[in-house]
Amino acid sequence: MPRPEFQKNWAALGAGWLLLLLVAPLCLRAEGQAGNFDGERAFADLKHLVDYGPRPSGSAALGEERQWIEGQLKQTGAQVEEDAFTASTPAGEIPMANIIAKFPGTQSHIVMVAGHYDTKRFSNFRFVGANDGGSSAALLLELARELKGRKHDLTYWLVFFDGEEAVRTEWEGDDNTYGSRHMVEKLSSNGELGRIAAMILVDMIGDSHLVVRRNAESTGWLVDTVFNAAHRLGYSRYFPDERWGTVDDHIPFVNAGVSSVDIICFDPNDGYWHTAKDTLSHCSAESLTIVGNVVLATLADLEKSPHIH
Repeated sequence: MPRPEFQKNWAALGAGWLLLLLVAPLCLRAEGQAGNFDGERAFADLKHLVDYGPRPSGSAALGEERQWIEGQLKQTGAQVEEDAFTASTPAGEIPMANIIAKFPGTQSHIVMVAGHYDTKRFSNFRFVGANDGGSSAALLLELARELKGRKHDLTYWLVFFDGEEAVRTEWEGDDNTYGSRHMVEKLSSNGELGRIAAMILVDMIGDSHLVVRRNAESTGWLVDTVFNAAHRLGYSRYFPDERWGTVDDHIPFVNAGVSSVDIICFDPNDGYWHTAKDTLSHCSAESLTIVGNVVLATLADLEKSPHIH
């Protein structure tokens, strides 16, 4: 049994360690460091989104989802805008709407983090798109909470794209990326496209077997920034230095000259992509945590990147 004076010192030491444990996370958060992303809370959002069922563009379910997402975003203090438009598709005119949550910084340079929230329409089975459509929306919602109250120089836009999925075909012609193409056209016409210094796209990042490869159709320096952040955080096994070609919502921005990167875990042979098996059982909070932390670390790096300023 410790001597009385040692007991006193032991108690003081214990109190000191307790204070350190309580304060350290707050210091990390205050300094804007990575490692704080709450994947469990994002996964809870994912469950809520999946509960809406199939959510193709123009559907009542997607409209209900959109209202809920906007409500959650407003709770973070973000400036929330709805970018409504009508898309001409092989199935006719379909009303669509992008959602934009803006977090102003001290500078006019914008870093956009985006993903789609619609699911592909299927008539022969029930497709709830937990990973493909749900995971990107869930990550963006939690990212909005992480940005709440943070001080930052860059202006951040979190964008939920509508109409990423093809209406009738599997990525043929212009039957895809309706929301991102519309946004590029809109920003080009109003003169704001030049303010977008970087565009980070997340897609299908809830996969419980997470493997994100270097996207060959993305901007080189921005890919390096993302993968350097991932490797620094100890996520090399999830972000291997392998190249993979995938077209996605970042392509309209790349074509318009905006530095863009696609953070995507895509394996068309996984057995559940675009099938009724794309459910919560194939997603994990851990994957959302990993990608969320990488995005936060990337944003911190972009704050001081020579490619931005």
